[in-house]
Amino acid sequence: MIEYLKGTLTDLSPALAIVECHGVGYGLNISLNTFSAIQGKQEVKLWVTESIREDAYQLWGFSTRAERELFLLLTSVSGIGAATSRVILSSMTVSELAGIISEGNDKMLKTVKGIGPKAAQRIIVELRDKIGTLGIEAASTNASLTPNVNKEVMDEAVAALSMLGFSPAPAHKAVQKILTDEPDAPVERVIKLALKML
Repeated sequence: MIEYLKGTLTDLSPALAIVECHGVGYGLNISLNTFSAIQGKQEVKLWVTESIREDAYQLWGFSTRAERELFLLLTSVSGIGAATSRVILSSMTVSELAGIISEGNDKMLKTVKGIGPKAAQRIIVELRDKIGTLGIEAASTNASLTPNVNKEVMDEAVAALSMLGFSPAPAHKAVQKILTDEPDAPVERVIKLALKML
């Protein structure tokens, strides 16, 4: 079993990193979080998990051990494969995802492409208790913590930012901050301000 790879980053795309270790180039599937973390670096250390099927042998690389642990937890959920887990981990940070699961925020999970209501519920039910054992600091995503936020404007702004290609969790956080500072801001202003923050 490969625990991690440490070597020269020879090629990088948002979905794949090629790391050369002692003359061997390893292709590792990565999330957008890992892509952002290693972009611009020459020497990298990626935590690895292997996926061995009849038709494929794949390596998955992660910039942190916590991201790998979350990936393994996600793939343990029935109906959630490696590709879907990567999409989830590309849509939000490790601490945001930990917060979403521990708070039971299925609404945020459903904003991830390919995650329907049943899958979101399964992830929460099966992983809620396990998240605490990882020791990941969970970021709160619960809008009810700021009661003065205009829910309608928030939902509309987050939906618009998601359509523009921004991940739901960071968009949610940005919009929440703007509406906390400016509770009466119209949707257009909130989106414009969020675009500057994201």
